[in-house]
Amino acid sequence: MAQLAALAHPPERSRPRVQLLPSGRLYASVARGSFRRYATYRAATWAGVITNTVFGFFIAYTYQALWRVRPHLGGYDASAALTYVWLGQALLMPVAAEGGGVQDDLEARITSGDIAVDLYRPVDLQVWWLANDLGRACYHLLARGVAPMVVGSIAFALRMPGGGALDATLTWAGFLVSVLLAVVVSFALRYLASLTSFWLLDARGVRQITVVLGMFFSGFLLPLALFPAGIAAVAEHLPWAAMIQIPLDVFLQRRTGLGLLAALGVQSGWAAALLGAGRLMQRAAMRKVVVQGG
Repeated sequence: MAQLAALAHPPERSRPRVQLLPSGRLYASVARGSFRRYATYRAATWAGVITNTVFGFFIAYTYQALWRVRPHLGGYDASAALTYVWLGQALLMPVAAEGGGVQDDLEARITSGDIAVDLYRPVDLQVWWLANDLGRACYHLLARGVAPMVVGSIAFALRMPGGGALDATLTWAGFLVSVLLAVVVSFALRYLASLTSFWLLDARGVRQITVVLGMFFSGFLLPLALFPAGIAAVAEHLPWAAMIQIPLDVFLQRRTGLGLLAALGVQSGWAAALLGAGRLMQRAAMRKVVVQGG
């Protein structure tokens, strides 16, 4: 037993000294590696661009018919509604509103037992996977977000940020920050769902529940303002709204000035709360690692 304990906890002098990158450079390298990894799947990227564009047309024509009957439904005019559709398609993959991304890899490593290797590495597990997801999101934003938006702007009269150079610049800056926070909130939710694999051994049920809730309460299917007043009031304060609804409203300049700061504050608050919950759940899992088969 003493020998086993020594193998499990070797003395400091027996551990090889490894030259590590500073934390910031390390996680930046992880993000770049994730970006390059997803960039290798060019056929899948083009298939995804076509899929997002086709569904964009289906939803846009549906919205167009609806807004002809109700021109200012939910406080959106026809141009804003069409912009909402195409921007939602552009953010679908970067924000991973339907789940996936690093979630697939993390759940696979937990159920296979490979997560034990990850836990022994001198890195923060949560930050490591967050860096991976940020690299993935950045690639999808450029590769699968821009093209559908360009096609939509050619086919329809979409609304771009206006109101003068300063207002437009502030809107674009706020939008990019909002998208970043949306990715972090999405990652934190998916990370929590994935960590349930430590106890359930199969997180697919939890994952499906979070996807359904996300698609409904994020504003991807319909703007939350179109929901009944009571449901909308609740949904706007749930974490899923921080993934789609808030970034789109920022782009459409429905949240400006103090309203913009409040929106970013809501996203930041949910990001901090969910990341903190993920860290607590991770710490609980570390006390007793349970993987399939042992």
